[in-house]
Amino acid sequence: MSLNQDFTLYDSFQREKRPFAPIQPGKIRLYVCGMTVYDYCHIGHARVMIFFDSFVRFLRAIGYEVTYVRNITDIDDKIIRQSQAKSQSCVDITNTFIQAMQEDAMQLHTLSPDMEPKATEYVDHMIAMIETLIQKDLAYVSDSGDVCYAVKHFPAYGRLARRELSQLRSGERVDTDKDKRDPLDFVLWKHAKPGEPSWSSPWGLGRPGWHIECSAMACNLLGETVDIHGGGVDLQFPHHENEIAQSEGASGKQCVRYWMHVGALQVNQEKMSKSLGNFFTIREVLADYSPETIRYLMLSSHYRHPLHYSNAQLQQAEKAYQRVQHACSHAGVPGVVDYTHPDMQEFLDALRDDFHTPRALQHMAIQARKVRQYPAASQEAQDAAVALYSMGVLLGFFSTEAPQYEVESEAEITTLVAAREQARQDRNWQQADALRAQLRDKYQVEVEDTASGPTWRRS
Repeated sequence: MSLNQDFTLYDSFQREKRPFAPIQPGKIRLYVCGMTVYDYCHIGHARVMIFFDSFVRFLRAIGYEVTYVRNITDIDDKIIRQSQAKSQSCVDITNTFIQAMQEDAMQLHTLSPDMEPKATEYVDHMIAMIETLIQKDLAYVSDSGDVCYAVKHFPAYGRLARRELSQLRSGERVDTDKDKRDPLDFVLWKHAKPGEPSWSSPWGLGRPGWHIECSAMACNLLGETVDIHGGGVDLQFPHHENEIAQSEGASGKQCVRYWMHVGALQVNQEKMSKSLGNFFTIREVLADYSPETIRYLMLSSHYRHPLHYSNAQLQQAEKAYQRVQHACSHAGVPGVVDYTHPDMQEFLDALRDDFHTPRALQHMAIQARKVRQYPAASQEAQDAAVALYSMGVLLGFFSTEAPQYEVESEAEITTLVAAREQARQDRNWQQADALRAQLRDKYQVEVEDTASGPTWRRS
């Protein structure tokens, strides 16, 4: 049974939710701006990685063929500064942190993109695009030897940011240069400086500017028009604004059908920064919390909204996810995935509405309670757990093979739990402790004593 492929997305360009319509029926070309590999990935990167991982899983679950591209920026001012500070080559720096990024992504149980191109592999494509822009009078060679984009020659500049040229300012990573014709013009090609990596070009030795990378790679790998382009909200201006100017200036075609921007991550109500001492790498957080806990937290807020990150929020997410795990243990779920299960409908409807993961998680919690209302390992519990397990798999939980619980052991567990409770009532603590140890070692069961009596769950 095929699933309904209809869903809506909030398009940052149009500033409204719109029904999604792919360029090619049944296929989606997705480009996401990836990391600049000069240091370890931080927890803000984890939000973008986890969000698009879950989003791709959803698209594939409802039947789309998705080509997911996430680039790697491996030449950049920050990389060069790190190279100089550590007296290592840029290649050594980037190789180290590409490997670290991929290790972090694996630990977070995120899917590998279908393509993960490095900027340095596409310099020739960038040069060709820059030549086209010069031919169209959208770029010029400055007196310093840099090639700059002539922003005033692209009348649509500022549409994504919804600002007039007079309101715009030079953004992050946009160098102010006295040789620019206009302060808003941005560099497409930087002339070589002593000791920096460089490539041959029609304008002499140099290296690409940051913005041209994504335009060239997206066009080369996915075509002149991409279905969906995503990234952090901080990239909306100037990076994505500049991408539009470059890509549409070169091709004369709309470069992106739908723009998706993930909200900023705040730590203890403040912007994350090293200077404030609230900067956490992914691997630091993974030392204390499971990847499932981190994923649950990242999906607990709608992707377009800021996410408030703290240990208290992580602990709350950990407890919420444990309730889902306990429900699956209670049922002895066999690991069956069925997205057509009747209990999936409201969960999928939430995701079809601009990928509303907080509502989807609420439906997971409701389904977990439904599972627990039935006797342990009963047919009713297992049927309800199929939907719960399917919800988790779709969002990227239960990433390893589903645990196979033996339903036959449930009666023995119940008997042992009852015997332990009787021992406690008889104040035979030694016998009670021995039965707890037997439950833990033989059946991987933890017993919790509550006011209404003992409960148990799989470890």
